[in-house]
Amino acid sequence: MIGIVDKKKREELIMKYAPLVKNIVGRMAAKLPIDLADKEDLVNVGIMGLMSALEKFDKSRNVQFETYASFRIRGAVLDELRAKDWVSRATRSKDNKLEGAIGALKKQLGRAPSEDEIAQQLDISLEDYFKLLDDAKCIPLISTEDLPPDYLERNSREDIMEEISAGSPLNLLVSMEIKDKLKNAIDELPEKERLVLSLYYYEELTMKEAGRVMDLTESRVCQLHAQAVLRLRSIVKFSR
Repeated sequence: MIGIVDKKKREELIMKYAPLVKNIVGRMAAKLPIDLADKEDLVNVGIMGLMSALEKFDKSRNVQFETYASFRIRGAVLDELRAKDWVSRATRSKDNKLEGAIGALKKQLGRAPSEDEIAQQLDISLEDYFKLLDDAKCIPLISTEDLPPDYLERNSREDIMEEISAGSPLNLLVSMEIKDKLKNAIDELPEKERLVLSLYYYEELTMKEAGRVMDLTESRVCQLHAQAVLRLRSIVKFSR
């Protein structure tokens, strides 16, 4: 165990790992329609998760503290987000509409549809389509609702939410037939969307940092990310 010998030592450890909390909260909050005050509240919740990690860490499990702490921090923040239900029903409805249009076009065309084709399918202007993408920026690649019942029975909630929040959603699909289809779908994504996913999930850049790499605005990178996620979610749903 990490022994919190006294208040001073405890405060030193909290200060040491506070940047980790801010980094995790920043990445999670970037996908959500929340303001600065709410983000600060989430940082406080993350600090509570860090304190819990300091109390419960077990060195004998051969896991690095930072890895364990990241899990506890994400878990605390996710619980807070679920409790406040940041994503409205109206936004979920729009997301489902987008997924349906993208999935239907993919099936009809045999390839990833363009932005113009998706807008036409929805019978809206390209500008209005981009506005829908802006609203969809908080959509996750995989949610617990997308997983089969037997997966939820065989794995703990903590394990599932850790994979989702850690940006490793493909790890959830190991025993699912759609795994290969989803991997193929990633390969078939337009080049810019593949790059956004790579920079965000594997290089762990922020949307702003990815924008600098791609010479795009942060807003446009967020749109490309949302569009890529919607394409992949449509694959998950159409394959079930």
